[in-house]
Amino acid sequence: MFQSVLVVCTGNICRSPTAERRLRQLLPNKKIDSAGVGALIGHQADQQASLTAEEHGLSLEGHKGQQFSAQLARQYDLILVMEQAHIEQVSKQAAEARGKTLLLGHWLDKKEIPDPYRQSQEAFDYVYQLIDEACESWSTKLDV
Repeated sequence: MFQSVLVVCTGNICRSPTAERRLRQLLPNKKIDSAGVGALIGHQADQQASLTAEEHGLSLEGHKGQQFSAQLARQYDLILVMEQAHIEQVSKQAAEARGKTLLLGHWLDKKEIPDPYRQSQEAFDYVYQLIDEACESWSTKLDV
């Protein structure tokens, strides 16, 4: 059914790379990548996001930020975003992708996942926990 997933956030250096790598761990037979609606193109993952992920056995090494586009959206069966605003931004750039775009936190009562960029370690820990729970939930739905 869903063989490919694109995870989208704003800058593609904190939330979406973390979710991408976590989903890859959970769903090794699926194509999973990430992008940002306002991506820091070519940038590596945020240092704090990388450190937080490493504490949980997840590496963001080698990540390079990429910009979301309609062309990119067409390559994926499912697009998972962090916030309701991202659904709107994805829909503006790729109207045909609206029907396959959902919140990463969809199975967590449609919870949005806040941006921890330039915030405290506690914020990164909280966001990592939400991403982990959301990815676990999605993996049970997509691993068929």
